[in-house]
Amino acid sequence: MPIITVTLIAGYDRSLRTALATALTRTACTFTGADPDGVTVVVNEVAAENYMRGGRHRTPGRPPRRGSDIVHDYLAAMEARDLDRAGDFLAADFTMIFPGGRKFRTLEELRDWAATRYRRIAKDYEQFDEIPGEGGSIVYCHGTLRGEFPDGTAFSGIRFIDRFEIVAEKLTRQQVWNDLGEHLIGR
Repeated sequence: MPIITVTLIAGYDRSLRTALATALTRTACTFTGADPDGVTVVVNEVAAENYMRGGRHRTPGRPPRRGSDIVHDYLAAMEARDLDRAGDFLAADFTMIFPGGRKFRTLEELRDWAATRYRRIAKDYEQFDEIPGEGGSIVYCHGTLRGEFPDGTAFSGIRFIDRFEIVAEKLTRQQVWNDLGEHLIGR
C-alpha cells in the first residue's frame, strides 16, 4: 500500500496539513486503486532555521484561499446582486458558459440575459468538490435552485451543477448546467 512522505517548513496550520494529507490520500487511491485505509501519509515539519533553498533560509508562504471558499463567496455576492463585489473574484479574461451554450464575458451581460429567465434566484448547496487544476484548482458545486420566474411564480428544487476554474485565487471560467429550461418548457 502507498506510503507518502511530505516535508513542509513548520508553520502551516493543522487544517492545511489535514487538507493536504486528505488530497494525497484521495490521489493515491485514484491512481493505485488502494483502499483509503491502506494509504499512509506522513507530514514532516522542518524548523525554518533548518531549511534553506538557494542559500537562504525560507519561511512558509501564505497558502492560497481554498477554491471552494472563493466560489462560495462569489456565488453569495451574485445572489445578493452585488456585482461590484462579485467582480472582485474574477480574472480579467473570465468567461461564463450558461445553458444553451450562451457565453458571457461580463456580469452585466449575464444579469441582462438572466432577467428574461427569472426575477430572482438562489442556490441551496448539496456539495462542493475541489480538485487540482492547471495552475490552480477546479471546483464543482451542485444542489438545487429556488426563486421566482419573471411573472412572480415561485420555483424550487431545480437541479444545478456549476464548474469553476481558479488560477491565482481568481475565477477564470464558469460553466453552468441546470434544469431551469425544462421547467420553463412546462409552463
